[in-house]
Amino acid sequence: MADAGQVPQMFVSRTKFRSTHPLDGIDIALGHSGISAETPITVSEMMKGTVGKIPNGVALSYKLGDRWSSITYQQYYDLCISAAKSFIKLGLKPSHAVVIIGFNACEWHISCLGAIFAGGIACGTYATNSSEACKYIAGDCRATVAVVEDEIQLNKFLEIRSELPELQAIVQYRGKPRQQYRDVYTWEQFMGLGKHVETSVVERVVQAQTPNQCASLVYTSGTTGNPKGTMLSHDNLTWTAKALASTSHDVKFGVEHFVSYLPLSHIAAQMADIYFSITVGACCHFAQPDALKGTLVETLREVQPTQFFAVPRVYEKMMERMQEMGATVTGFKRVLADWAKRKGLEGNQNFLRNESVPWGWSLANMLVFKKVREALGFQRCKGFGVGAAPIKMETLEYFMSLNIPIRPTYGMSESSGPHSLCKMDPSWWNPASVGKDMPGVQTKIFQPDSNGEGEVCFRGRHVFMGYVNNWEKTTEAIDYEGWLHSGDMGRIDEVV
Repeated sequence: MADAGQVPQMFVSRTKFRSTHPLDGIDIALGHSGISAETPITVSEMMKGTVGKIPNGVALSYKLGDRWSSITYQQYYDLCISAAKSFIKLGLKPSHAVVIIGFNACEWHISCLGAIFAGGIACGTYATNSSEACKYIAGDCRATVAVVEDEIQLNKFLEIRSELPELQAIVQYRGKPRQQYRDVYTWEQFMGLGKHVETSVVERVVQAQTPNQCASLVYTSGTTGNPKGTMLSHDNLTWTAKALASTSHDVKFGVEHFVSYLPLSHIAAQMADIYFSITVGACCHFAQPDALKGTLVETLREVQPTQFFAVPRVYEKMMERMQEMGATVTGFKRVLADWAKRKGLEGNQNFLRNESVPWGWSLANMLVFKKVREALGFQRCKGFGVGAAPIKMETLEYFMSLNIPIRPTYGMSESSGPHSLCKMDPSWWNPASVGKDMPGVQTKIFQPDSNGEGEVCFRGRHVFMGYVNNWEKTTEAIDYEGWLHSGDMGRIDEVV
């Protein structure tokens, strides 16, 4: 297998994905072969499929005060159609964008999908961006509408709107502006704008869409110069979500529960919370805005997710907190906890070797592991994933000792999120690696040295269309054979 945070494992298919660059007149060649030759679908078709199966299934769940409320898949779809009508009313044109900035919420999802249904492009923006950074992104993607969370985010766009001639309106989805501004709407006002637009208008737009058109822009962090807008097609998003579902641990349609708390401006959260969630008919519960400052565990206890994905720092903070609490335990409880953790680590290591669990495993599970999961809100969680950065072996082994096996994943914005992952199978899961490729994608090492280490390259239908308005960087990233050059160094171990 491959080194964690660096490289996946095995070749699966020979799919090519090549694209032209501009947002206007996009024409993409979709190459299919082998198991990746499924019929491409649009985001709208993906959602209609799920709505048709479970119209009354809960799609979104949010908390107001002490009470949780929910939105069914049929209501979710209808709200996205209403948002699409309002975007059309505001003048959203094909290949123009809706910029969204703020913490995760139903309105974020509805704005994203509504923009796509209206024929536009959804563009999430980092909530920490300055007004200047917002100006660059909104100008680069030709934003017609900005959807902002609150007055803090609103003020960023009020400062720069005179420098954005294509920006027609701003929508604030939490609270109301302190004063009235021209073409600034509350969420309620926005959703009412399109009430006289016929549903058939939106239906004609979505029927005319093709899977090879750009649906979403994900901007890089821009640590070295201006951020680059990663163009993701409908097929990038829908195909990747389906491929991820096929390899995720014990995922069942219509019964999964996720918690949305990672920034939706990042492809990892978008893929998990929006596209993957719809693909498997899951319920997405929204955490509180201060989730990463301490309230996440409270939400986990209330929601009890069945799948959980985090960046390494989230797991590290959980580990640090549990270690602090464990340091206060003495006597027999301390002896029991240490014994159980040894059994937990040994048991998971045995699993990797296809060996049976050690003596005492069931007792350790009953006395310690179950209680730890309950304290964290993980009593019904079947899969734990980690990605976006390498995770330390110390962290992985700590959670393995509590029978919480964390499965590393590897990918990037340019691969629509995931490329390879570990799953709960000894032939797929090695904590020191990032597992194997998703079905239907390929990996190669470019110019490997004597140890087999070189640049990791991807190929498949998850590879992005290119960087908007940046053909030079696009041709640097994707070569003439369709290989995406990641810039990461890694090697491929022998297939086990």
